Amino acid sequence: MNETVLCVVGNVATRPVYRELPSGPSVRFRLAVTARYWDREKSLWTDGHTNFFTVWANRQLAVNVAASVEVGQPLVVQGRLKVRTEAREGQQAWASADIDAVTIGHDLTRGTAAFRRAAKPETPPRQAARPEPQWETPPADPETGVPDQQHAPAVLVT
Repeated sequence: MNETVLCVVGNVATRPVYRELPSGPSVRFRLAVTARYWDREKSLWTDGHTNFFTVWANRQLAVNVAASVEVGQPLVVQGRLKVRTEAREGQQAWASADIDAVTIGHDLTRGTAAFRRAAKPETPPRQAARPEPQWETPPADPETGVPDQQHAPAVLVT
């Protein structure tokens, strides 16, 4: 697979929008990623260009993002980059840089967070494909010391 996987650090620019789709939960939001550099002439850090990415999260990640992420929070996002271009009739062509997120977390260099493990959905207990065999040796007859043949496993003698 020749996918572009990247990790970006930025701030949440729009409120996460959560949707229940036939394929499962999905959430999207915009992330602002601003380059910073040291300006030697001014002797201070300066903001460079800001890139905006649309971040998409699915399934359990989407549920957790909807419960945890708010506008303005610093995030670290890792995922697959997808650049889309589209031209609609009567409108100027546009391009969008999307990230199909694999993992999302708060940037702890800029604050603290309290982690809470998500509750797992209830799953029915697994049924065994076949019953467990009787591994115990049958009790011996007290008079003869020979195992009880009624409960003993059949032995093939050749």
